[in-house]
Amino acid sequence: MYEQVRIDKYLWAVRIYKTRSLASDECKKGHVLIDDAPVKPSKMIKLNDRIDIKFPPMIRSFIVTGLIEKRVSASLAKENVKEITEQSEFDKLSMTKNNYILRDKGTGRPTKKERRIIDKFKHNEK
Repeated sequence: MYEQVRIDKYLWAVRIYKTRSLASDECKKGHVLIDDAPVKPSKMIKLNDRIDIKFPPMIRSFIVTGLIEKRVSASLAKENVKEITEQSEFDKLSMTKNNYILRDKGTGRPTKKERRIIDKFKHNEK
């Protein structure tokens, strides 16, 4: 058992990201937070650390319950991470899908009605 593990290896091992390079890239972009601060891919994490990951429009939160460095089966990966994302974050995701905020590429500019919905959503988010 490890005492500390690199964040990029951990996110890949517990299957939050499909590849380690994708996990590393997301860290470099500032989408991975520990204690509300962006971290580098080489940041060492330990047990009971809280990890927040930005998956626009929501932020998913996880608690480290076990440290692994190598990719394991999905059932074993679940034992090493606990998702604590609040329901309000999942509501944001469903709200964007239902109110046309996520638009298909090539559909042109939003209509006046869609623009009002987008503006209303953005003002409620702040």
